[in-house]
Amino acid sequence: MTAIVELKNITKTYADKIVLNDVSLQVFDGEILALLGPNGSGKSTLLRLLAFLEEPTNGELSFHGIIVGAKNAERTRLQSSLVFQQTTMFNTSVYNNVAYGLKIRKIPKAIRDEEVKNALRLVKLEGFENRPAKKLSGGEQQRVAIARALVLKTKLLLLDEPTANLDPKNVGILEEVIATVNREMKTTIVIATHNMFEARKLPTRIALVNDGRITEVGSPAEIFGKLSKNLASFAAVVNTFRGIASATSEGTSIVELGNSVQVEVTAQAQGEVSVFVNPQDIILSKSLVESSARNVFKGRITEISDLGSLVKLKVDVGKTFTVQITKRSFNEMKLNLDAEVYVAFKASSVQVL
Repeated sequence: MTAIVELKNITKTYADKIVLNDVSLQVFDGEILALLGPNGSGKSTLLRLLAFLEEPTNGELSFHGIIVGAKNAERTRLQSSLVFQQTTMFNTSVYNNVAYGLKIRKIPKAIRDEEVKNALRLVKLEGFENRPAKKLSGGEQQRVAIARALVLKTKLLLLDEPTANLDPKNVGILEEVIATVNREMKTTIVIATHNMFEARKLPTRIALVNDGRITEVGSPAEIFGKLSKNLASFAAVVNTFRGIASATSEGTSIVELGNSVQVEVTAQAQGEVSVFVNPQDIILSKSLVESSARNVFKGRITEISDLGSLVKLKVDVGKTFTVQITKRSFNEMKLNLDAEVYVAFKASSVQVL
């Protein structure tokens, strides 16, 4: 894969504060990369560097293999668009907002009209051209801001917390827009987010950012399939519990989670630990089933969420476990709230953090 942007040993300081510390990262052509981390971790500063709006204090920033510095930063800046978390609309029509960058670049009006129309179609705001931009909802304004970036047809689109504080409907539309723009326009997209669930759905790769450093980089399956301490430290991850571990004579460990719930794990552990069980590794049944699973609990369904082809359930067994099953299985078992069920998972499915 070809790197469109590369950061090598980047440090960024403001006054005496180190915001980014020895960061190295490649952004590959055509990918969706998520910068996932808590607020204040340095994600927004990374985006500003990737947009060539700021220079690193130390280190090397390059675009298509060419080092970016004071002499070529302004020219390189035209190759990227950054949509900020706090959307700012000009006090004029949607059309004028979206066409602003094209007008500055002296693009003929006939072409501007066509580009604005296409961009509004992509963000599902067809026919909004003459509406006052400032009177739109927050989600609609965010989509206008993305359209304003899309008309410039830059190689790199940077989005800072694009779905923050939006209702579920607008979140769904924006996620579809991002996926469509990446697929149809082949635009490379970098998203800064603290939302773990957004990071699971959209990107090709994830870079975990914490305290000014990139701690891990990998595919969503790699990052979430084996939950790390870096992710668990800031993400509200389901099925993550604290407990006291005691080693057994069989080479496993028993972790006491409280409320008479204990899980067996294959790792040798002693003392206070955190454990994680992937919802997809849990087997759900209405009756006790013989299996090799060392962890079996009886409980009741307390919450049901429809995810389309999948159903997410919360089951209280003394501790609340989140379970994910197909909608077909859900219907066949005729499950409902307060139904009595069993959850089971292998000791090898429990990760000790």
